[in-house]
Amino acid sequence: MKNILFVFVVALGLSACTPTVQVAVPDKPIEINLNVKIEHEIKVKVDKELDGMFEEDSGLF
Repeated sequence: MKNILFVFVVALGLSACTPTVQVAVPDKPIEINLNVKIEHEIKVKVDKELDGMFEEDSGLF
């Protein structure tokens, strides 16, 4: 008798603790604020031989 009563109380307690999920539509629209700052730096290294090719007196251009 005690075992049945214990099982009943445990089952009743577990059924009372079931989680509920509610889905509701918000009243205001969803606002996504993106404050993005993009900085970039480009470094170009020219070989000394190529640097000599681009001089004005070389006649390349």
